[in-house]
Amino acid sequence: MFTGIVEEIGKVTSAQPGNLVITASQVLPGMEMGGSIAVNGVCLTVTGFNGRSFSVDIMPETLRRTNLGLLGAGDEVNLERPLTPEKQLGGHFVQGHIDETGRVTSVTWDGEAMLIRLEAPAEAMRYIVNQGFIAVDGVSLTIVDCDAGSFLVSIVEYTRKHTTLGSKQVGDLVNLEVDIIAKYVERLSQAHRPGITIDFLQEHGFLVG
Repeated sequence: MFTGIVEEIGKVTSAQPGNLVITASQVLPGMEMGGSIAVNGVCLTVTGFNGRSFSVDIMPETLRRTNLGLLGAGDEVNLERPLTPEKQLGGHFVQGHIDETGRVTSVTWDGEAMLIRLEAPAEAMRYIVNQGFIAVDGVSLTIVDCDAGSFLVSIVEYTRKHTTLGSKQVGDLVNLEVDIIAKYVERLSQAHRPGITIDFLQEHGFLVG
């Protein structure tokens, strides 16, 4: 479990099929073999580390569902260690399980705020609402506006400088994780919604047995 508050920007030093080596500093203290780390919002397992970098293996399914397969040496990534009892929840609950990828369709400015509009599949948009939460490349953000196929987020100066979102351009692919609470609410509402079955229709006289 993560918070969507990025701790630092790491740099990819090696990108092999199914493996990344990332240079970092702030996320290295306390790192353990087999421990978890969020890379662009994707929960991965640490397979090696030293005083300057760490490595992670990436399953083929993860490569297909995220933007990690597009990374190359020199690319920057958002990094976050898992949530601990001592760590403040400054963002929202983020699992590190990517739902869909989205694509940047526009980058505009409103004073000091950077406005990014992202196109997303219907499977993700069903959980996206105005003023709701979403994790974009592992960054916890509030949705400013949304329509049937896209949504808008506002990036403040601190987030621009301390995450990779400040360098996003039109056409870039990003990882999206919708708010887990929205999924639970949908599941609970479905559980309490009676379905219309053949037995229901017969019982209420709509069909003759």
